[in-house]
Amino acid sequence: MADAYVAQKIAAILPPPAFSDIAKSSNDLINKDFYHAAAAQLEVKLKAPNGVNFTAKGTSAHDGPVSSSLEGKKSISNGISITQSWNTANLLSTKVELNDTLASGLKTEILNNFKPDAGNQGQKVNLFFKQNNLHARVFGDLKNSGSVSALADVVLSHEGFLVGGEIGYDVQKAAITRYSAAVGYTTPIYNAAITATNSLSVFSAAYYQKVNTSVEFGTRATWDSKSQGALGLELAAKYKIDALSFAKAKINNLGIASLAYNTKVNNGLTFGVGGSFDTQKLNESGHKLGTSFTFEG
Repeated sequence: MADAYVAQKIAAILPPPAFSDIAKSSNDLINKDFYHAAAAQLEVKLKAPNGVNFTAKGTSAHDGPVSSSLEGKKSISNGISITQSWNTANLLSTKVELNDTLASGLKTEILNNFKPDAGNQGQKVNLFFKQNNLHARVFGDLKNSGSVSALADVVLSHEGFLVGGEIGYDVQKAAITRYSAAVGYTTPIYNAAITATNSLSVFSAAYYQKVNTSVEFGTRATWDSKSQGALGLELAAKYKIDALSFAKAKINNLGIASLAYNTKVNNGLTFGVGGSFDTQKLNESGHKLGTSFTFEG
């Protein structure tokens, strides 16, 4: 109890999460580390002697071609870094990051996308500002057509309580394109969040709890007021088998169940395997299996 109290006091003076991360704990538990979405995934992480970090990724879809990307990131100095990537869509991306360079607590990203066969694909400028009890972001997008759009969000916190809002704006049309709101409460043991996105038309309630050092539990309910469909419900749990491996399971209101297992084989290899099964049609095809290999050197 004492450790949890200290952790909560420390969290109270740290910047709150970003607007998109207010329900991060439950969303990660429900969405991440389930490997059935692709037939196979490969990721290789290497660090060159000159300090450049290379990441190569490849994904083999159940239906469709293999996609891959190669990324290199170099930290220059004083919070400045450059990241360049190239993928199988023949898209060359360059990102310059300035962290605490222009002002304390301010991170600036400048991005450019280019296709050798089609030319410039637009630029983006992103701003992230963090202070005690405040986390604000602005995403500016200059498209190749000349149109400019912006997305801004902010989160305020006080003793574990979170409140945030998001707004999108089209400069050319001088019109608001979307708006969202969220409230939450977080502690080191559990957190809960209610969000209203897509111009307050999609409502979601999420809850996460760390039951003990080995077990985590999360749930999420979603309702779309425009489609007037049924309430979507998802339940997920994670069990830490030992220091190097864990298992996860989830199920939704449609009866789709997913299982996953992850283990760190050695210092350079992490392996994951998972499957998704329609519990109402177990004797039919349509179930999905997938694997993941991550190499680090």
